[in-house]
Amino acid sequence: MTREIPRLSGGGTRFGHLMELRHDPVGLFRRVRRECGELGVFRMLDRDVVFFSGPAAQEVFFRQPDEVFDPQPTSNELMRPIFGPGVVYDVPPEKRRDMMASPALREKNLRKSAETIAHETERMAKTLGDAGEIDLLDFTAELTIYTSSACLIGPAFREALTPEFSKKYFELEVGTDAIGYLNSQVDIEAFRVRDRARERLVELVGAVIAERRRMTDPPRDLLGILLSLRDGDVPRYSTSVITGILVSTMFAGHHTSAGTAAWTLVELLRGGQMKRVTEELDHIYADGRDVSFQALREIPHLENAVKEALRLHPPLIWLPRTALVDFPYQGFVVPKGTIVAISTALSNMDPDCFADPGRFDPDRFAPPREEDAKHPWAYVPFGGGRHRCLGANFALMQQKAIFSVLLRQFEWSLVDEPASYVDNYSAMVVRPRQPFRVRYQRRTPHEERNAA
Repeated sequence: MTREIPRLSGGGTRFGHLMELRHDPVGLFRRVRRECGELGVFRMLDRDVVFFSGPAAQEVFFRQPDEVFDPQPTSNELMRPIFGPGVVYDVPPEKRRDMMASPALREKNLRKSAETIAHETERMAKTLGDAGEIDLLDFTAELTIYTSSACLIGPAFREALTPEFSKKYFELEVGTDAIGYLNSQVDIEAFRVRDRARERLVELVGAVIAERRRMTDPPRDLLGILLSLRDGDVPRYSTSVITGILVSTMFAGHHTSAGTAAWTLVELLRGGQMKRVTEELDHIYADGRDVSFQALREIPHLENAVKEALRLHPPLIWLPRTALVDFPYQGFVVPKGTIVAISTALSNMDPDCFADPGRFDPDRFAPPREEDAKHPWAYVPFGGGRHRCLGANFALMQQKAIFSVLLRQFEWSLVDEPASYVDNYSAMVVRPRQPFRVRYQRRTPHEERNAA
């Protein structure tokens, strides 16, 4: 006998639970888990959302193929204005996989990417001077635009970028408001910011394209390849579509890496772990080998700190998909056409899987605890199953390369009260709430510190 999936209390207005999802998504997900168990229903306007929670239910969720739970119908409405028509979620699954697979993410190319990331971090570090104060998120957002563009598109494209590109790209992500899953054309400020930013990005990329077309021997990077494709005498892709492809190529690597780098540094400071990680880096680099080599090796304390920052602050608050068939689970049936979802933020804080889950504790990932290995369907900052982030290894390497430069060159401290550093959940792409300020002081050379 089929059981009825429990429904979350409230949501009696015409918006259902949509406003709660927009303003307090983690609180909403916690309520579903508490009131309904591992399967529960809440409403977004006139759409039911079946929420899966707990490792067992999430394993089932992640193991389903696109023919059962497909991310495309749910995400396309939200992301089409950001990427543009005919890009990523607006194309068939097989074409989407081809678009999202970058050679830079392959294991054999990671060392070259580590070298590039270290170089870009050194360039940004030189702009800081010997001491000062910065908004850390602004800094990491600009840095990761440069690293992502250089690694995933090509050095020539990166050299054409200015800080304005980073700012407009950052504004584009403001457009991931939850309303966009249902109607991405509603007249709200987040979508107005998004649309203005995309228009400007098309202008900026258009200027780069115009310069490329004047070259007699243009670079053969991703942009060069896209420009070379033609259907007869007609270019295959418009400037708008090329912009969308470039934006989508950098999207995951940018928003994940910018927020994670900012949070890792802040959590190291307020969690009392900075000294241990800095000493680890000083020891590892004492043999004189460069970042491109060391970032591919284990750096245990730093790696665990990054993983813990991702656990506490996953960049995507939830992962929604659409059920393409009637789906049975534990005596329930999820109807065809229903939105289905899990929350990385809720899962990563599951007290049944993570001891004292609200505490920054990188050692939870070290032997013998290894809480992530013991609960692989609970620790899901990169998703899971066939849709696990293709760039997970690249992302970890990028963090190691960035901090191999920043922590060995500078000492850092918080500007504001530790508890004031929090996440901003106003969009589905989560980022630290600004201002997110830190102070820095350039370190003396290692030999001078030892002699002092």
